[in-house]
Order: sequence, then C-alpha cells, then structure tokens
Amino acid sequence: MNPASPVDPLLPYGGRAHRVRHSDEPALVVERLRTRYANAAGWTLLDISFGVAAGARVALVGPNGAGKSTLLKVIAGLTPFAAGRVRIFGHPIGARHHRITYLPQRSELDWQFPCTVADLVMTGRYVHMGWLRWPSREDHGRVANALRRLEIETLADRRLGELSGGQQQRALLARAIAQEASLFLLDEPLNGIDEATRDLLNAVLAAHTRDGGSVLAATHDLGRLAESFDSAVFLRDGQIENQFALRTAGDVRNSPRHYHRRAEP
Repeated sequence: MNPASPVDPLLPYGGRAHRVRHSDEPALVVERLRTRYANAAGWTLLDISFGVAAGARVALVGPNGAGKSTLLKVIAGLTPFAAGRVRIFGHPIGARHHRITYLPQRSELDWQFPCTVADLVMTGRYVHMGWLRWPSREDHGRVANALRRLEIETLADRRLGELSGGQQQRALLARAIAQEASLFLLDEPLNGIDEATRDLLNAVLAAHTRDGGSVLAATHDLGRLAESFDSAVFLRDGQIENQFALRTAGDVRNSPRHYHRRAEP
C-alpha cells in the first residue's frame, strides 16, 4: 500500500466519517521520511524526523531546492513518500484532512480564475459542507468572520485578479481560518508582502496558536524568525541540518550557517 494513501475516511467530504482526534497527541510527527521524484538520481527528502506540538509555530528554513515545499506537500497528502511515518493528530495522512490546511506559494495559483474573494474563502468550508450541500447560514458566518479577521471584508466581492500580493495572502489565510483547520501548512506566507500585511498575518497566526492551533511554515525571512516562530528546522539538500528553539538560538539575523551547531538548551 502506498504509505501516503488515505486510510480514512472513505467519503473525504463527509464530516461524520472523520476520525476523532487522539487526546494529547502532537499536531504532527514525522519519522525517517524519505521521498524522491520520478527519475531522480537521489532522495529528494532523506530521513526527515521532527514534530510540531499543539500551539507551536515552526519554521522550515533553507535555500531554494532544500526540500521545504516538497515536505509540506507530503504532509498535506499531495506528494507520496517512499518510506517513513507521518502522523497528524495521531492519525495517518488523510484521516484528519479537515483539520489540516495547506497554502501553497501564491505563484502556484491561478489568480485570474473567475471568482470573488468571498468565493475563495468559502472553499475552506467545503470539507464541512459535503458535496451536495449549499452553504448554510453558519458557513456564511464563518466566511464573514474570517474576512473580518484578515481585514478584507470590503474586498469580499472583488475578483481575485484585482488583488495585490498582500491581499492575495490575506485571502488565502482567511480561507484557512474559515475552514477551522488546526494545523496550518504554509509555503512562504510572508514572502513579497507589505509590512502591514506581514504584521497582521503574524498576529493572526499567533492568535491561532494561542487557541491551540499549530503552524508549520516555509520561510526565507531569517530577520524575523524569532518574532514569528517558536522553533525552526533547517533543511539543506533534502536533509535536516539542524533544529533549534528560537528563544535560545542567538541572533537569527545571521546567515543560515549560523545554525549548523545545535543551540544549547
């Protein structure tokens, strides 16, 4: 059996089929994960092991090609893996998909798709609605609340193609909020956005973790790691080179080479 294939539920958009969260389980556990792309000479990810606790914000740091995006896609169930183990709230990939949300880099999305900001945010409710239901009053309320939290309620009827980069990122995060996901997987959420949007996203993600949610985000922004994250996992060439808690990591503004030595507890 493909290790990344969903085990449960059989009807992925029927909320009653989802497994119940195990109590006291971390949001994410990855153990000795390996994967490679077709026809690749070597491993794309090799023996990746780390975890994300409930209420934690963890950064994936590393140069382009280090494997950050691939790792996020594996955890999201979008890319298969060859060996290892992934548990999300104590369950295999797919069993808790309504409590996990993946936001790719903005450049991977078609922002000319003919829908509005409110339409995009409403797609976060699909995992709760099922295939054959129209949005309920509760669904519309969740969407309105998410738009308010990201301060884009006035953009609800605007077409996606009319948005700036910062507005696009706000809309994506509003979708995750509307989904009521517990674990956010974010690929470069702070890249190429204005300072006001960066501050707002940081505040929203901090509130999410204070409420018991968790965040795993790929980022190149070393200058604000300690401000935005609790810990970091540094990848290079598909392997973990270091892991550290940011409260003891020293000056996060230095080059990634600064982190080759594990910080002392």
